[in-house]
Amino acid sequence: MKTILITGCSSGFGLDIARHFLAREWRVIATMRTPDASLLPSSGHLRLLALDVTDAGSIRQAIAEAGPIDVLVNNAGIGMLGAVEGTPLDLARQVFETNTLGTIAMTQAVLPQMRERRDGVIINVTSSVTLKPLPLLAIYTGSKAAVNAYTESLALELAAFDIRAHLVLPGRAPSTRFGANAQQRIRIPQAYAALAEKVFADWSQQTAVTLPQDVVTAVWRAATDAATPLRLAAGADTEALTS
Repeated sequence: MKTILITGCSSGFGLDIARHFLAREWRVIATMRTPDASLLPSSGHLRLLALDVTDAGSIRQAIAEAGPIDVLVNNAGIGMLGAVEGTPLDLARQVFETNTLGTIAMTQAVLPQMRERRDGVIINVTSSVTLKPLPLLAIYTGSKAAVNAYTESLALELAAFDIRAHLVLPGRAPSTRFGANAQQRIRIPQAYAALAEKVFADWSQQTAVTLPQDVVTAVWRAATDAATPLRLAAGADTEALTS
């Protein structure tokens, strides 16, 4: 029985990924800042662990409690919407701490055991905005684009140890809580109000979007098929950018 550890399982993609692997009798370590047992079905294959990817102590404790990990899915992330001019640096740091440095920290935490076994898979969930930049998302895009470049180099380092690294790139997913999450960090100065109005109008008319199952399918493929390419588009909107 293989073990997968998924970050950010309280909602959205992380929760659906956990449910998918659990249904296929994997041992699932579902992590979130505040564990909620009601989110997932009761199972002897499931373990809920508290984890804050920005806290080194929290990472150490979770990895120690999890035991051997075959697949790590770095899914935890936060959104941010706003003009660069109006974004406080503390907020930008918060986004990079979670989306970029959190991914690096989790990877560092699991690599020793994977390298010793000469086996393992690391899957980093980023975003289609790294393929087609959009206004008012510069900070968020930067945090995810950094993970893309990091993962490409990481894959070269780990190939000698038979460890695979992959990227899953979802597009806009209105069925998840990610948009609402990002709205908690909106910073749009009045000078950018007209631009913001146009951007929001364009998004409201978008018909090709990403469904949770698109991301689940991509993660499952990366976890189970050694022939999977480094980058996987997830969602009709992302696929349109890569076709």
